[in-house]
Amino acid sequence: MHPRNKNIQDYNLDKLVQVVPELSKHIITSKTGKPTVAFANPDAVRLLNKALLLHDYQLEFWTIAKTNLCPPVPGRADYIHYVADVLAENSGEIPTGKRVKILDIGTGASLIYPIIGVTTYNWEFVCSEVDKASITNVNMIIERNKILKQNVTVRLQDNKRNILKGVLLPGEYYDFVICNPPFYKSKEEATFQNNKKSTNLGLKTNGKATPNFSGQNNELWYEGGEKAFITNMIYESVHFKGQSLWFSSLVSNKDSLKTLNIHLKKVNVKESRIIEMKQGNKISRILLWNF
Repeated sequence: MHPRNKNIQDYNLDKLVQVVPELSKHIITSKTGKPTVAFANPDAVRLLNKALLLHDYQLEFWTIAKTNLCPPVPGRADYIHYVADVLAENSGEIPTGKRVKILDIGTGASLIYPIIGVTTYNWEFVCSEVDKASITNVNMIIERNKILKQNVTVRLQDNKRNILKGVLLPGEYYDFVICNPPFYKSKEEATFQNNKKSTNLGLKTNGKATPNFSGQNNELWYEGGEKAFITNMIYESVHFKGQSLWFSSLVSNKDSLKTLNIHLKKVNVKESRIIEMKQGNKISRILLWNF
């Protein structure tokens, strides 16, 4: 994990249970004899992340529906910290406050990146989302947390074919565009892979696998998968190259990078980078580029 990640050490489960008492039902004993969270249980995962946001990020309120994708807070925090490192390169210190403006593409129902960015660095965020129900939930989170009210704006992306168009408005300038794109190529692929993962975790109800992290269709899949989504984002970014210092996206599949780098060369970016992030056995990457 990034050295500034609040969860670089083991979870303090006693303190987390104090802020979210329901989490206590999902504390189990690991094979090593230590208390841990039943990560195979979707309710446990959701309550753990809620507790982390309330305890470590001082939120007053946070909720998502059981059907929404539940973000792993520590992994999402790393993205924000690496963005801060890149922005600190010129001055030698991390810029804080509303002078830093971030555009979060597809913020989901959780509002996870703005929450971490605002509470850690006091940055200003504009967020896009295609799902109206998710926007309703996000607005409720913002309304019930004073720290978010003055720093977060949410916009509906009413054309699912567009990524930046329609939300990055004329005359606006951002320091960074961030994005966690849908991974799967289709609803069928998402269902198959989620069922496979759930079966491996032993999550079955009446013989059917149950995903431990949930997720709506628009959160999990996009025609062509993450490679197609990021490719479209790269070509759209050409039209906004004077309006953001950096464009970026998470890349889950390492095999996507070769094709994406070809597209970056085609649009004549000035600079591109890959930042590798490790959380336990999981490795993901941030692809970033500028003009």
